[in-house]
Amino acid sequence: MRKMLAGLAVCAALVPAAGSAQDLSEQELLELFLAQRDAYKAAVEGKTSLTRGLTLVTAEDVEIATEVAAEPATPTTPTTSTPEGTEVAAVEPAEPPRADTVVSENATATLVKMPADLGVNIRIEFAFDSAALDDAQKPKLQKLCNVMRAADIQLFRIIGHTDASGSDDYNERLSRLRAEEVQRYFVGDCGIDPGRLEAVGLGERFLLEESDPDSDQNRRVEFQALS
Repeated sequence: MRKMLAGLAVCAALVPAAGSAQDLSEQELLELFLAQRDAYKAAVEGKTSLTRGLTLVTAEDVEIATEVAAEPATPTTPTTSTPEGTEVAAVEPAEPPRADTVVSENATATLVKMPADLGVNIRIEFAFDSAALDDAQKPKLQKLCNVMRAADIQLFRIIGHTDASGSDDYNERLSRLRAEEVQRYFVGDCGIDPGRLEAVGLGERFLLEESDPDSDQNRRVEFQALS
């Protein structure tokens, strides 16, 4: 596991919308995710009349984290003796494969700038000097988890953002670590297939409150349905 970077006390939020995730029903959240997916597909295919204001942006030197099932441990074969004194091999069961995080560094990614009416808004508090997701914050993600499990959506992207304080490299890494923490929760606690999730850290590239670069509104995590 990676060493967590130190950071300021942060509240993370999805892009603003008419209502927060806590206020929306699971059906309403599902409809938003499906609308995101359809608008993204239209943007990729160049059908601008169907994008609903969604735009695509190419960003270089982006770190994208995905979780994949690791190879199972190789079974060991110690020998044991039978009552007749004949030695046979006793095969121990292999450990089940675990999800492991793979980070593609310096990648070029097509990113999505989501219009407000397609967004979902939730606040997640991170402790001071930590990128760990506190247990008290996990219930806020449970409704999203239920929707992800039920939805016929192949890929969700989790995007971490920071404010403009700190260096670019620091902010981008910190934002990715926080996005990964949410990703790990969805995989480990919610049972989401790791192949359906990717985490991206964008640091301060896309400020929500450009007039106040250090605003806590800029420290957020955004969820997008892509396919």
